Amino acid sequence: MNVHVFIPCFVDQLYPDAGFNTIKVLERAGCNVIYNPTQTCCGQPAFNAGYWGEAREVCNKFIADFSDAEYVVVPSASCTGFVKNYYSKIYDNATNQKNIKALQAKVYELTDFLVNVLKIEDLGASFEGKATYHDSCAALRECKIKSEPRKLLNNVKGLELIDLQDNETCCGFGGTFAVKFEAISVAMGEQKAQHIINTKADYLISTDLSCLMHIGGVLGNQGLPIRSLHIADVLASGY
Repeated sequence: MNVHVFIPCFVDQLYPDAGFNTIKVLERAGCNVIYNPTQTCCGQPAFNAGYWGEAREVCNKFIADFSDAEYVVVPSASCTGFVKNYYSKIYDNATNQKNIKALQAKVYELTDFLVNVLKIEDLGASFEGKATYHDSCAALRECKIKSEPRKLLNNVKGLELIDLQDNETCCGFGGTFAVKFEAISVAMGEQKAQHIINTKADYLISTDLSCLMHIGGVLGNQGLPIRSLHIADVLASGY
């Protein structure tokens, strides 16, 4: 199976290891992974900031880059959710609606692709430690992903997964929300951090590095050694 990977801006610029581990996981699952080096952004930052015209120009590039792909797998529920849910709004009444819908249907978040397309729940990974899992808003509400990451993590040898209180509550990041409403964002992050502390976990895992950066910043400011990991980092361990 030929699988194109889209590496989001966050991953490319700040957490490249998650991108490399995404490729490692897909190859472990038997995929022929293709990376288009001319890829840029899905358009979400400009769209969320209200620059819909500029966002559409970026989206045009994404469509051109991946229109011929069989599958597009993304280590981010946020970017996946944007393409799947908002490209229809950006291209409302456009002549290429058929092509847009075809692209949306083949874009998958990593865990969704592994569990629901490849039908794989055990990659043979091993990772020692206690961890808790954070459901990002994009994964839950835009991609309808909840059980998939847990199925994969429960099959990681040596990993003890501990439930997080109020796991469907937002961490407070929300992109520019964290900038425009800093006090609210910080308070939400501190609440989420306290729930994580209560689990006595050593690691925090999620599908979205933006959430992990935000929560990790709160935990770091408190001097706590809880390490944040993208789920690809865990699934790529031990082999």
